[in-house]
Amino acid sequence: MKNLKNVKSWLTGVRLPLFTVVVTVALAPYSYAETMHDVVNKGAEEYLLSALSIHDENTDIAVSIAEVDERINIPQCPTGFQFHASDESLNQSYVSVRVSCGNNDWYLFTSAQVTRTKEIVVTSGAVSPGTVLSASNLTLASVDIKRLRYSAFTDVDALIGARMKRRIVDGQAVQSNMLCFVCKGDRITIRASLGGMAVKTSGIAQQDGVIGDTIKVLNASSQKPVIAEVASAQEVVVHL
Repeated sequence: MKNLKNVKSWLTGVRLPLFTVVVTVALAPYSYAETMHDVVNKGAEEYLLSALSIHDENTDIAVSIAEVDERINIPQCPTGFQFHASDESLNQSYVSVRVSCGNNDWYLFTSAQVTRTKEIVVTSGAVSPGTVLSASNLTLASVDIKRLRYSAFTDVDALIGARMKRRIVDGQAVQSNMLCFVCKGDRITIRASLGGMAVKTSGIAQQDGVIGDTIKVLNASSQKPVIAEVASAQEVVVHL
């Protein structure tokens, strides 16, 4: 009888540890899955920051990952998860990323919102049409490049002397379609170089243009049109 009591006592004593082990095993998949979710979310973010830095040089990139649903089971991947997004997707504001593991056929898609900003020239105060730009009405600011439809500028000094063609508000990005260094009807100097000799004559611009643009200019002496490149607000160059 004494031995029987000892056996019962021993059996009773092991019930609690057995129950504790079962609870631990039941909780383990939840903690494990949560850890894998963190790995995938962080990996997708790091992948995008690296990939986008190549696509968007001189641009500040911010990535906001849409975290993977915690109910989705993510298996362990000893070789490390692989991340991929197409070139087309990388150019969008919302990027889809494929996450896979080389050890098996498992994969899933996650997504992220990408914000691209760049420090460019904006107006400092409202600017009226015909205003000649100077350091006093221009400044630099970080702007979301989605708002830009035309070429923007990154150097304030490069815009000094240009004229605005339209009214723009304070803090608006200055874009190439808003201004002209040489404006239609301006009297300008036409310069041509040939064989070490430089020839200059006066002309009248037939088109608007910013520095680097090729425009039509009327030679005031011959009354013949020529095609010239805008070099400054006062001069165009004919390439012979």
